[in-house]
Amino acid sequence: MSTKEEYEAKLEVITTIEDDKIKTPNSIPVDVYIQEAEDLYHWCQEDKEQLNAKGLPLELVDDMPIRCGALREAESLWSAQRFTREEAAKEWMEKSPLAYAFRNDLLNDLRFAFRNDTQLLGRVKAIAEGGSNADMIQDLNDLSVLGRQNPELLAAVNFDTLLLDQAAQMADELAALLAAATGERIDTSESKRIRDQAYTHLKEAVDEIRAYGQYVFRHIDERLKGYRSNYLRKRSTGGATAPDTPDTPDTPDTGEG
Repeated sequence: MSTKEEYEAKLEVITTIEDDKIKTPNSIPVDVYIQEAEDLYHWCQEDKEQLNAKGLPLELVDDMPIRCGALREAESLWSAQRFTREEAAKEWMEKSPLAYAFRNDLLNDLRFAFRNDTQLLGRVKAIAEGGSNADMIQDLNDLSVLGRQNPELLAAVNFDTLLLDQAAQMADELAALLAAATGERIDTSESKRIRDQAYTHLKEAVDEIRAYGQYVFRHIDERLKGYRSNYLRKRSTGGATAPDTPDTPDTPDTGEG
């Protein structure tokens, strides 16, 4: 199966993992963890009878590749959404100051053009209220509409009416950009949750197989080494090889990672 098919096959099981059971891969990169899980799957093949004799369900071993694929796909989906949002946020940071300046210039233009009309000045004042990003976007559209409704007053001050079209277009583009930069956070949060659930599901199998392997082969170093995390062992010793020690447990989900 492809990772997409493995993800879809596991999605129902993964998403039933409750919040207090979810683990986050804070101590190891996900790609490294998946590779170590795949290595563990292949390593334990010749030990399956001995592990099973002590009670390890072989179904758990056979399920490892599917759990690996599900996590790999979940990680990719989360990363794709996360970077889309980050890219949109960066673009928003570049474009929004220019939009605010454009909005302010447009406010001044209309205030001057409508300076002798109290009612229109009141509408400009109402548009100018509020300081949020959403307000600024709405202001651009409202100023565009108000300007088109009063072309004679704008013509009297030689106002370039193409700026009204620009304001409307800018409002549309910025609304979509702001939605991409901030509105996807719910979706991104959900995709990260599924990624962590997929990690938890794989970790359940990895931890169980390693526990059995470390017990069964506790006196056989040549086999025991395959039931340890090389990444965590090397990290704990600054990259040097150290004697086997219990694997570092991951922490409950903190919303990071």
